[in-house]
Parts: sequence; structure tokens; C-alpha cells
Amino acid sequence: MSCRVSLSVIRLALPRNPTLVAKPVSPTLRASRLLVRFNSLSSVSTLFSMPERRPFVRLPTDVYPVNYGLRLKPDLIDFTFEGKLEAAVEVTQGTNQIVMNCADIDIITASFVPEGGEEINATGFNYQNEDEKVTLCFPSILQKGSGSLKIDFVGELNDKMKGFYRSKYTTPSGENHYAAVTQFEATDARRAFPCWDEPAIKATFDITLIVPKDRIALSNMNVVDRKPYPEDHSLVEVKFATTPIMSSYLVAFVIGEYDFVESQSSDGVTVRVYTPVGKAEQGKFALEVATKTLPFYKDYFSVPYPLPKIDLIAIADFAAGAMENWGLVTYRETALLIDPKNSCASSRQWVALVVGHELAHQWFGNLVTMEWWTHLWLNEGFASWIEYLCVDHCFPEYDIWTQFVSADYTRALDLDALDNSHPIEVDVGHPSEVDEIFDAISYSKGASVIRMLHNYIGDEDFRKGMNAYLLKFQHKNASTEDLWECLEQASGKPIAAVMNSWTKQMGFPIIVVDQEQHGSDRVLKISQKKFCASGPRNDENCPSWMVPISICTSEGPSCTKMKVLLDQPETTVNVTNIAPDHWIKINPGTVGFYRIQYSSAMLESLLPGIRDLTLLPVDRLGLQNDLFSLLHKQADMQEEKNRIERVLGAIPAPDLIQRVLNFALSVRKYTHTLTVENRSDCGIF
Repeated sequence: MSCRVSLSVIRLALPRNPTLVAKPVSPTLRASRLLVRFNSLSSVSTLFSMPERRPFVRLPTDVYPVNYGLRLKPDLIDFTFEGKLEAAVEVTQGTNQIVMNCADIDIITASFVPEGGEEINATGFNYQNEDEKVTLCFPSILQKGSGSLKIDFVGELNDKMKGFYRSKYTTPSGENHYAAVTQFEATDARRAFPCWDEPAIKATFDITLIVPKDRIALSNMNVVDRKPYPEDHSLVEVKFATTPIMSSYLVAFVIGEYDFVESQSSDGVTVRVYTPVGKAEQGKFALEVATKTLPFYKDYFSVPYPLPKIDLIAIADFAAGAMENWGLVTYRETALLIDPKNSCASSRQWVALVVGHELAHQWFGNLVTMEWWTHLWLNEGFASWIEYLCVDHCFPEYDIWTQFVSADYTRALDLDALDNSHPIEVDVGHPSEVDEIFDAISYSKGASVIRMLHNYIGDEDFRKGMNAYLLKFQHKNASTEDLWECLEQASGKPIAAVMNSWTKQMGFPIIVVDQEQHGSDRVLKISQKKFCASGPRNDENCPSWMVPISICTSEGPSCTKMKVLLDQPETTVNVTNIAPDHWIKINPGTVGFYRIQYSSAMLESLLPGIRDLTLLPVDRLGLQNDLFSLLHKQADMQEEKNRIERVLGAIPAPDLIQRVLNFALSVRKYTHTLTVENRSDCGIF
């Protein structure tokens, strides 16, 4: 799912990030990504405050589904729906009850038919409303083996924008009409039909919708039959092909009035973009993105897209930015539609990123699904990284990685330096906790550490590991550790140990670097400490990280000359064949998730690279961000801070960074004697 309010606030203001060097993107655009996804999130000032956890027990495993045969008949006037479920199930041990998820649904009748046996009618339905469960009670033991569970039920097309709900839209003639649409992640499929609504309980789905004949009906798969409904000639019965085995939260259906544009990807997948009536032209850019994106992912993962079609549809009332339902991706209109005459470049970039994000999930999330919501960060962090890789491939003119640094990466560093941050990976018990923890840390920091991991492993081994992971767990469930194992086997590097230090503890290090010239070699003294936005702390047990560190020089500013893994508090690195007048920079490309504090001599040596622009834009941006994060702690005088901030918009970037460097050098010399006595193992100095 996309959580995109800037392309920092649009990600956080709208919720699956400031001025860009090449092409500016509104800060509010990025922040919307997270606000759209999680409208329930409180302000950033209360980044992570978990309430007391509710007791939670997952569904029993004595009965599980193999296939859902689901028929739904929505009423777009009274906003209700009728449903019939005939599920093929497997009973693993004898029981006289079946426990399922169910919310806001009234069950009319239920029965169980064992294979080759007599039908057994349920004698009662025990609703546990707080836990959103129902227990179907039977008068005799359901014996081990296969059977069929039949349930008739009714429900409401609610106005909550979750489950099976109604979406209001205005027709070209100005009339108000309603569509019936779905949003099931994380746990709202149970509002559309009784089901085993946990990601690890996968099954296939045969879906039939009974809808007005003048409406379009869509679901995950392609239509295999459409015929008049015998009981009402104003309705049609639309039957869809059987889905692959999948989790309930990825099921989707839409009934409404839409136009569409259609194309085929180079590998033969039918792609359609559905738009409000009269706005088909506004779906053409997303169609272009999707038809380019599918072949990219097929090639990158070396796994073909497993469905015959994919639909992308703009929904009028939609709480999230987008949702990756397998084969039927739903979007809020602003995340999919582009008016070719009135849309700016940042809007196109935004749509390209959201489409890239959701289509990545068709493999990473849908084909292979997390075992439980604890691992959702990996789904979203991975998609939030690879969307940029995809857009960079399809639209290299966007200079999209510079935007990533100015949006996701920088925002994540700022938030993760706070005392009320949280680890990327947090154990989730009750599913209601999901929305409370998946924020900019889970998305933007998650994407940043995946990007660092990709750089550490190298693209070739990373792709090998991803392919092994997808093939091993396709149509199954996996945990974060399963991915680390596959990447470790492909690369021969200690992936689990490295990544656990980044995902299971909050915060990040500041890398302190000094240098000495020894003949033709440069000796770097590198150490790590925890970076704290609140200033130095006196914690007894400070965390440390396994930090992949890359090094470049003025001879090749865009190339990594050397890589080291800092797996201890400090180390010494010898860089050979470096002339005394050449500069060295840590973290080329601003890929590593850490701040850097250079010695005064190293800062001064970087000035020529800033003046002649040989230091790349993304590295100048990263250097500027690091300097300001340090200045705000080292310069106690608010007047000086304000003076520096005022020049931001007044001078070109190279000159600005040079002035910031000069100021940093002067402040450092002045404050050295004031701060040296207050240094601590957990401080920033």
C-alpha cells in the first residue's frame, strides 16, 4: 500500500517527502504519502506512543480454507449487500466449531458438508465483536478431512472507506452517483464476507458479482462469463477467473461507472487504467508508466507477472494513497490521474512513483506475502525503495535519486534522531496496532536501509537473492529473516547481522572521520557514535551498528574506491595512492543511513570539489544536511542559526555549501574547548 503527504508532507499529510537540485517537488507532496495511508496517525511530535496492547489470539488452525466461492449482490440504492459463501475447507482435527473473522456482517444460515457426507447445519453463531470474530457452532463433530462450508449473509455498504463501502462521485451531468468499492488492508476483508482474515491463511478465490447491467464490475482476475441475472433483468451476473492462492487482504472488487484506456506490456500483459467518466485522457500517463514498469520488474526479479491482466483504477473516496490488490490496484484520483494540459512535472513524478510502488507489490507482497503484520515494514520499505529504482530506469530525466535523498532519506534521519523514535521492526500482536507504528520510520527509513543494503551487496548479488526468495516462497508466506537468508546465500555477506542492527533498534550512528597523509597513502580514522537530536547523552549502554561504509576520491567522485564494514566502535582504513591535494569523501551517493562529521582538515579539502561542482549534487546535498544537523547542536546561538538559514534561498548551492563549511570550521574551532569536556559515548561530538 502506498503511504505518500510532502513528496514529504504529501506522503505524511495525505497517507504504502524539500527543494530538489534538478526538478523541485513540493514538500507537501511527499508527506501526503504517509498521511493518506494512516489518517489515524497523530502529529509528528508524538512519533511513537504505543497504547496498552489488547490481548490477542490468532485464529485456530483446526479448519482452514482452500478456496472461497463468493457471490455478492450489492444494492447501490439502499447501500446493503447480500452474500453467499461456499468455501472448500480442510479440517485438520475434529471439532464442533469453526472460528472465522467477521465484522459488521449478519449471518443468516451456515452449514458444513463433509466430503461424501450429509449436510450439518450450524446451531448457533457466537459473535465476538471486539475481536471481530464469529464462532459457528455445530451439533456434532466435524471429522478430519475435506468439506464445504456454506454461509448466507448480509452486510452494509458502509461510509467508512474500509471493507466493502460506497464511494460517492459526480457524473458529467452533475448527478451524484455511488460506486461499491473495497479496501481490505489490513483487516477489513471480514467486513465484506466471513473469512480467515490473516495474511498467512491463503486460498484461491472464485468471485461472482451481481450488478446493474449499466455498471462496470472489476475484480482481481479477468471476466470469464457475463450473463443476465434471471431474477432481475436490470442486473447481470459477472463471473471472474479463479485467482492464484492469495491472502484475503488482497482481494478486491469495484462496481461503478468508469472509462478506461488500455494497452499491453511488452511481455503480453493487458493493462487498463480506469478513470471517472469523461476523463480517460487523464489515465494515459499512468498507463505509460504501468506498461514500462511491468517488464522492468519481470526482468529485475526474473519472475514473470503471474496474472493475465492488471487494472489500475481511480476511486473518488479513498482513504489510502493506493492499494496493491493483486490484479486490481486502487488509487485515490490524485495519485493516478494526470491532466496533460494542466499538470506539473512534480505531479507526473508523483504518479510514476505511486504506480511503481504498487506494481512492485505484485511480486513483493502479493506473490510472496509477509507471515504476519510485524513484517509489513519490509513490504512497504522495499516497495518505497524500488519504486525509485523503477522510475529512474523508466524516466532517467527525473534525477529521482536526488529527490529520494531530499525527501525520504533526510526526513527519516530527522525523525529517527528523536528520543521518541522507534525501531523499524516492531512486534505486532493485535492487527489494530498496525496503523500506530507504520509511519515515516517504517516507510522512509525502511526504504533508506534497503537502499543501503542493495549498495552493500551489489546489484548482481542482490537480484540473485531476490530471485531465490521469490521462487522459494512464491504463493506462500515469509518473514524478514527468510529474505536475509536468501540474500546472504547469494552474496556471502553477513546480511542478517548487518540488517538486524538497523531494523531492531531505533536511531542511527554519526560517523566521525579524521585523516593523515602517509606518503602516497591516506589513513582514515573512523569511529561511530549514536546521533542524538537532543544533544549528548550519558547512557551507559549505547547501541552500535554494523555500518557499510563506501569511500570515493576526487579522482572518481561517482565511483566507490573502497568499501569497509564498520562492525566495531572504531577502525583505521588505509586508502592507497591518494595525492596530498586530493580529497576523500565518505558515503558517495549519500546511500549510507548515517550522519558524517569530518575533521576540519577534511572539510577544507572538500571545498574545491564544491567550487568546481565535481562533487555530485546528491553528495553536496548530503553534505549540507549533515553540516546543518551538526551546526544546530554546536552553535548555541539562535542568531547564528537564523543567519545560516536565511542564506538558503539567497545564493547558489555550491556557494552556500562553501559558506556553511567555512562557518562550520569557525564554529568548530571556537566551540572545541567548550565541548570537549562534555563529550560522551552517546553524544554527537
